[in-house]
Amino acid sequence: MSAVSELFERTRGEDRAALVGYLPAGFPTLEGSIRAIEAMIEGGVDLVEVGLPYSDPVMDGPTIQAAAERALAGGTRTSDVFDVVRASAKAGAPTVVMTYWNLVERHGVERFATSLAEAGGSGLITPDLIPDEAGEWTSIAHENGLDQIFLVAPSSTDERLRMTAHAASGFVYATAVMGVTGQREQTSSLAPDLVARLRKVTDKPIGVGLGVSNGEQAREVAAFADAVIVGSALVRCLLDAPDEASGLDAIRTLARDLRAGVERT
Repeated sequence: MSAVSELFERTRGEDRAALVGYLPAGFPTLEGSIRAIEAMIEGGVDLVEVGLPYSDPVMDGPTIQAAAERALAGGTRTSDVFDVVRASAKAGAPTVVMTYWNLVERHGVERFATSLAEAGGSGLITPDLIPDEAGEWTSIAHENGLDQIFLVAPSSTDERLRMTAHAASGFVYATAVMGVTGQREQTSSLAPDLVARLRKVTDKPIGVGLGVSNGEQAREVAAFADAVIVGSALVRCLLDAPDEASGLDAIRTLARDLRAGVERT
């Protein structure tokens, strides 16, 4: 059983949703991103998504794009991501990487998988790779003990939901809204229906992402999902901070608020 599966077994036993936090490697600096992830875990994040900065993040909103641009300007490379993964896993949280697939191909699929596994990573989230085209990755991921985390959206057909859920391991990533990532004032009304449709075709854990920015919204999503995924709100803590110390404090505070939400109290 993977570290991700063990986490969901535990949180289900505790009758709560898992809290998943996203931060890009290298933002605001390489060492700063490690400190930010450690602060996120201290605040109560159960599972960490480390983003691999990309120059053309078509599915990311302006907040994550801004962070990725700063990381790239600072010289962050794919090899640096594995150092961040190593530090995150050492801090006590199962850690996965989220990346566009062409970056994996450019690095070398087998080389990427081996490096991720050696760093203590638990899996890979591939927003632009569908199961039909993931034959090579499926084999290599299995050989390296890595979870394959695929995405579904409200527009996915029932057949696509079934296929994706069958191929996924660790959990199924349900994007709660149409469009790019980012904070929203209200959670998506499409999310509960999407999760309900997934429940009909799988008993695997379902994580819901895109838009959650506070504990109250986390509580709403935790009522029907197995995991609440937060990205832009955590990144914004660092973007808006006057200095690193303030940003880390903001991340801890937000993570605690989000954790209280997923506790369903």
